Amino acid sequence: MDRRLFIRLGMVGAATGIIAPKIVLAGPLGENINKNKLAGGLFYTMDSPGRWAKKAGSHSPMIEKTADGVQVVTSHPMDPGKHWIVKHVILDNDFKFIAEHIFDPTKDKAPISEFKLSGQSGAIYALSVCNLHDTWLTVLEA
Repeated sequence: MDRRLFIRLGMVGAATGIIAPKIVLAGPLGENINKNKLAGGLFYTMDSPGRWAKKAGSHSPMIEKTADGVQVVTSHPMDPGKHWIVKHVILDNDFKFIAEHIFDPTKDKAPISEFKLSGQSGAIYALSVCNLHDTWLTVLEA
């Protein structure tokens, strides 16, 4: 690949990372997530599991409000070297990164994360990333 093509592709990739979340996930929150063309392909949800239809129950993160933030739980086994949840990621209403928790399958018995949130308003999105079955998205509406 020549240098100019490499630079152009890099710029397109960077622009996509900045612009795409707004375009892809725009509209009423939970209602349009599953109607999005990328749901079931780029990311998965309980209602749009794509090729992983039989995996939705054990891969979709569950978000619960706590006194000072949220708890994210994925009902998934942690089998070191074979199949585990790699991490949980929390995004705000504008799909901006808030925090993440990376799991060590040799130490973490279950994929459970606690996130302290101060001053957050609007929806909270949780991503659960599986080493075999990709990224799963859930929204907690405000």
